[in-house]
Amino acid sequence: MFAFLAPPHGFEAVRPAGEDVIHRQGGVPMDARSDVHPISGSPSSETLPKLGGSMKVHQGDIEQVLLTHEQIQEKVAELGAEITRDYAGSDLLLVGVLKGAFVFMADLSRHIHLPMEFDFMAVSSYGAATQTSGVVRILKDLDHEIQGRNVLVIEDIVDSGLTLSYLVKNLRTRKPASIEVCALMQKTDVQQVPIDIKYRAFEIPPVFVVGYGLDYGERFRNLPYVGTLRPEVYRDAVS
Repeated sequence: MFAFLAPPHGFEAVRPAGEDVIHRQGGVPMDARSDVHPISGSPSSETLPKLGGSMKVHQGDIEQVLLTHEQIQEKVAELGAEITRDYAGSDLLLVGVLKGAFVFMADLSRHIHLPMEFDFMAVSSYGAATQTSGVVRILKDLDHEIQGRNVLVIEDIVDSGLTLSYLVKNLRTRKPASIEVCALMQKTDVQQVPIDIKYRAFEIPPVFVVGYGLDYGERFRNLPYVGTLRPEVYRDAVS
């Protein structure tokens, strides 16, 4: 019997695939969690949305839906409206952190009613088998100069904060007019360094999640919700 996952607190306020995908999210498998307890109204595997087309093949791999498609879209629209107000009249550049943020960034941008440009970075962090070292390698750098620009970094998920902290410090050396962070999710329980996230959609527990751009072995990115995997899907990878 697996523990149910509590929903994100108040609905306010995982990265590149591979063998280290679980430690890069800073999460643990659901069946390894002893401090997660059911809460009234918590979604469960019994309420998994019915998927159409090819996504039905993933239905049996999902243990629980943490954030529904409707909850995500509602918060994305709210963030878009807030960013529109804050950057009115500004020269805005969205910088997406690949690969996980691409779905969030695409939806968010359609709710930002301003002229803006897009750019992307890809980074890799590595370390021990269960945690990131904070050593960051830039796999793809920006195509645009950002000096004098208002930069908004779009992240899928923030856990330890080490990679994002390095990335923001790196971008600051390029002398943008301003730099802020917008994250879909944050795992505050595992955060190791202070980092200012101006725009945050959800705070979630420190568990491994997939969907809405987040993957395990490059799968599950196209799910319209964020959920947890059944333990048997990744048990071999963490044993």
